[in-house]
Amino acid sequence: MTPAEYFELVPKSVDMNIRSELYSTNEFTFAVAVILSAQATDKKVNEVTPDLFRVAPTPAKMIALGEDGLKAHIKVLSFFNNKAKSIMGLAAKLMDEAGATDVAYKFPEKYHNRDSLMKLPGIGQKTANVIMNVLWGAPNIGVDTHVFRNAHRYGWVGAGDNTPEKVEAALLKKIPKKYHGIVNHVMVLHGRYTCKALRPLCANCPVRDICGAAQ
Repeated sequence: MTPAEYFELVPKSVDMNIRSELYSTNEFTFAVAVILSAQATDKKVNEVTPDLFRVAPTPAKMIALGEDGLKAHIKVLSFFNNKAKSIMGLAAKLMDEAGATDVAYKFPEKYHNRDSLMKLPGIGQKTANVIMNVLWGAPNIGVDTHVFRNAHRYGWVGAGDNTPEKVEAALLKKIPKKYHGIVNHVMVLHGRYTCKALRPLCANCPVRDICGAAQ
């Protein structure tokens, strides 16, 4: 199965109106949600973020909440201490930017590129890729567990592609450019609900007849 075949058929089986299943209220809270999602499921993150974002939807209000207050909201998530530190660092950095108190917060345009985003606390390459892809439609590939697993399952990357960064680089070369903007969205939803790690639902898969991984 080639990437072109996959990205022609699979998008018809997922909701293309959903850019992310993480709950958020603006660009700042989306970035916070992505940071919280590391080593945690979107479902688990979504259990804590509605209450959190009601009281701290902006960098200014996150600072006002304080690190201990933030931890009280996210303590059920893995690595919550480190995540709280990163989020407070991000909020503090963005406090110096315009819109820090705006409930419809948007990142200043100077952050609309990966290098600038990655200079902010808590934002690594994967997080930056997801933020840019979901918020601004950039053709970046955030390699989460679903993308990593199925890129190997389909034989699109090799055994030596053993980090998210290596998988992203390989996929950008392997997948035709016209699909780059939807790679993360499609592979995440398909991997989460159909081509799962254990007991994939091959009978319900739109590429079952051409997928060499289907057994």
